[in-house]
Amino acid sequence: MRPTHHRHPAPVVTTAQGAVRGLRQDGTAAFLDIPYAAPPVGAGRFAPPRPHAPWDGVRDATAPGPNAPQSARNLGNLDMTPYFGTGWSRGEDYLTVNVWTPADAAGGLPVMVFVHGGGFVAGSTRSALYDGSGFARDGVVLVTLNYRLGIAGFLDLPGAPANRGLLDVVAALRWIRENIAAFGGDPDRVTLFGQSAGATIVGGVLATPEATGLFRRAIVQSGSGLGAFTGEQAARVTRAAAAALGAEPHAGAFADLSDERLAEAAAGLAGIDLRTGTHRDPLLGLSPFSLVLDTQPAESVAAGSGSGVDLLIGTNAEEGNLYLSPVGRYATSTAADVDAVAAASHPAPARLVETYRTARPGASYGALRSAVMGDALFGAGSWALASAHAAHPGAATFAYEFAWRSPALGGTLGAAHAVELPFVFDRTQLPRLRGPGGLLGPGAPPADLAARMHGSWVRFATTGSPGWEPYDNERRRTMRVDAAWVLTDDPRGAERRAWAGA
Repeated sequence: MRPTHHRHPAPVVTTAQGAVRGLRQDGTAAFLDIPYAAPPVGAGRFAPPRPHAPWDGVRDATAPGPNAPQSARNLGNLDMTPYFGTGWSRGEDYLTVNVWTPADAAGGLPVMVFVHGGGFVAGSTRSALYDGSGFARDGVVLVTLNYRLGIAGFLDLPGAPANRGLLDVVAALRWIRENIAAFGGDPDRVTLFGQSAGATIVGGVLATPEATGLFRRAIVQSGSGLGAFTGEQAARVTRAAAAALGAEPHAGAFADLSDERLAEAAAGLAGIDLRTGTHRDPLLGLSPFSLVLDTQPAESVAAGSGSGVDLLIGTNAEEGNLYLSPVGRYATSTAADVDAVAAASHPAPARLVETYRTARPGASYGALRSAVMGDALFGAGSWALASAHAAHPGAATFAYEFAWRSPALGGTLGAAHAVELPFVFDRTQLPRLRGPGGLLGPGAPPADLAARMHGSWVRFATTGSPGWEPYDNERRRTMRVDAAWVLTDDPRGAERRAWAGA
């Protein structure tokens, strides 16, 4: 007799636009490349997102689709392909979501929606880190999304709405509100979370009135509530982009330019001096794109925006190492380098450097440079957002600092920017994360760290608490996440105070 193989039928779900057929494996179902908005082509690249046309029959949702136009990114001696993915996968219909859900989900499950990082110019749902099967395994419907990047997403162009990439995220949240119940999710229990540029976008969505009611909780991983450009700063980038492209700085003039030309021009815009008479560059020249807002998200939240949304927010202990160690700048840092990053980011640089020297006796110039840079980019803006949110009694605020040191790059990578992501997604077994040039380095990370950190994110999405005491503006309780977890009152107090009001 021949053995009989019991094959589960491929799952089919009907959305408002049409039916999709996904994949089923190991108790989870995945639906890839589902459009949430119309393809952004031609002049549509510089317009608000529009609904996607319905389709007939059943759309295949078993393979990754195209992503936003972008240039290849590399980071010296560190393999960042699990984070950035393999670059641009061409195709017009890229405003899409991927959905993972328990295969037999009855309904009413918490939903988590992830916004990837990449400096507002790179990244996608295709990145290996962002596989949501670990969340589905633990009873969460996990959604990842693509959004417009670079010039199409964030260049501030006359004749076009600002922050089009952020508008895409809001459109995806509206799609989720309408469709996620069909995948087993509860549309009233949505947690929006993101990392780096994605986390800054989450802070921006928190301050966007049109997004009120579309999500109940938010997680900001290494973002900034003070990371937006002013109109004056954005206009400098627009002038430079228009000059590089030989086009008038207006949406109409950009409409006929190819995606290839826009991506190439975006890659050449790094290094514009964005310091003005009243503002410093919140991204320290690392990206020519950010949100463009008259009011920083932390200030909007202080005024009450997002006060009904629970917030989990944190940074990594050595964020700046990512920008120094892989390119050989950590070990060669000098006192002048420390002074320079302080001068670029703070009105009283000498006092700031003295504060860091006092707080970190014996620290090398590389460590001091990394610490100031990390706080200029992420720490100060995260503390401001946490304090603004905690000032309102309507919802809880929780803070963390991720401190596990990756042994990558000869031990110099440490608790750098992005090192927490494999733990959040429970993806530490990915082969490309290991080895001397992998994000997690040689050897094995602490056995239970991924289970505990991933579990805390799931718990927050499910219950509104990650499992430790809330942050308030008196004690500023912060969970230090390492091989051991320690809840500490105001762990970076002197340095935090040095940035307050800067």
